[in-house]
Amino acid sequence: MLAFLEVIRLQSFARAAEQVHLSPSGMSMLVKELEEQVGARLFDRTTRSVTLTDAGRRLQPIAEKVVGELRGVQAALGGTDAAVRSRLDVAATPMVSASLLPDVIRAFGESHPHVQIALADVDVSVVRQRALQGEADIGLGFFVKPAVGLLRQPLCKFRLMRISPPGEGPAGRRSGLPWSSLLGLPLVSLPADNPIQALIEKELARIGQSPEERPRMNLIGTIIAMVRAGRGHAVIPSFAVEECVRQGLGVTMLRDPVVHLELYLVTRRGTQPKPAAQEFAAALKQAAARLPG
Repeated sequence: MLAFLEVIRLQSFARAAEQVHLSPSGMSMLVKELEEQVGARLFDRTTRSVTLTDAGRRLQPIAEKVVGELRGVQAALGGTDAAVRSRLDVAATPMVSASLLPDVIRAFGESHPHVQIALADVDVSVVRQRALQGEADIGLGFFVKPAVGLLRQPLCKFRLMRISPPGEGPAGRRSGLPWSSLLGLPLVSLPADNPIQALIEKELARIGQSPEERPRMNLIGTIIAMVRAGRGHAVIPSFAVEECVRQGLGVTMLRDPVVHLELYLVTRRGTQPKPAAQEFAAALKQAAARLPG
């Protein structure tokens, strides 16, 4: 059934055979045996395409359920060392996922072909929940305050920076400006209860900028889009500087004072980390050190 599902996913017997470490003829034999067992042809095959028959479409959800349940049993029983090492679940906030993880996952996959990395790009509260419940081996986010039940490991620091709409000064990175340069500007912000925004509001209050009614977005990616649309300026961490420059925004590091946010890797307290998780964490540290801070 796993062979059957891999053929569906990749729409190729040859590519599916590579995934389960079989020869193409071995893969064809497995599917043929399954067709004999269910008494129906499962695929229509031509030289250019592989498509499911009606019988194959009816079998697909059943196969997915059976394979999923067997994997769950294997996980519950501990499995072999190879099985435990073969999957690494990572949860990270969306902008961290977009800016830091793609190249790390690609390079790690090349050096660790036996490890399958599953990435969930979710809100920081969901990152915390997945790590606490053991659904994620690694969580990544700006955990400003310690979280009960989680171990925090600092990866790197990022400065807070101001981003401005296109046309309001030169695009790209500019010389640093003091926080007072924000006074009186329309701002787009994260929600007031977001820990990153709480740190920003502290500095805004210091310069006399009141938390007036302003657009508040849940995701930094949405804030960047709103600034690009001319809805205001914003203060965000500098890990997004390359994306902001790519979108033609003005980017200015804030000073007086310089304020940093720390990106943390979190794991559930009291659990033995997988060897692959430790190796992936080391790769993350190396990649994070190269990001503009």
